[in-house]
Amino acid sequence: MSVKTDYDQSIAFAQYRSYTLVLNDESIGLSPSSETALTETLRNRLAARGVVEARENGDLHIVRHIATKDKLSISQSSAGGPYRYGRYGAWAGGPQYTEVSQYTEGTLILDFVDSKTRKLVFRGIATGTVGDPKSNAAKIKEAVEKIVAGYPRSQGAE
Repeated sequence: MSVKTDYDQSIAFAQYRSYTLVLNDESIGLSPSSETALTETLRNRLAARGVVEARENGDLHIVRHIATKDKLSISQSSAGGPYRYGRYGAWAGGPQYTEVSQYTEGTLILDFVDSKTRKLVFRGIATGTVGDPKSNAAKIKEAVEKIVAGYPRSQGAE
């Protein structure tokens, strides 16, 4: 899993004490277990930083974007067979193999937007391989934990 975060360093993040989770209509839906993993992990990790969930009108709007993309992985290898000798020296004599595998890559983007100014103040992006619902929920939990770890700490929060 790859996680990147970025934020506006001119912002005093201590001013943000609450958030509202906003659904993006363009995102794909999550399974129930993945949805729970996202919301509960976000709630717990931000609360530890002094930012609590508000039903409406939070200081921050957290907008999530979720997308998937089919990918191919191609790798080539040699069987490492015996070397042959001849008039022109040695050369590898083993067969070459090409392995092609298809997988789905998922991307989760969490945008933290100042609700008053509508300015993007923090963004976290996590990218990883999509699997079954149980492993997806665990990956989303890990992604949210890593994204929130990059959120600037407010003074007085642990």
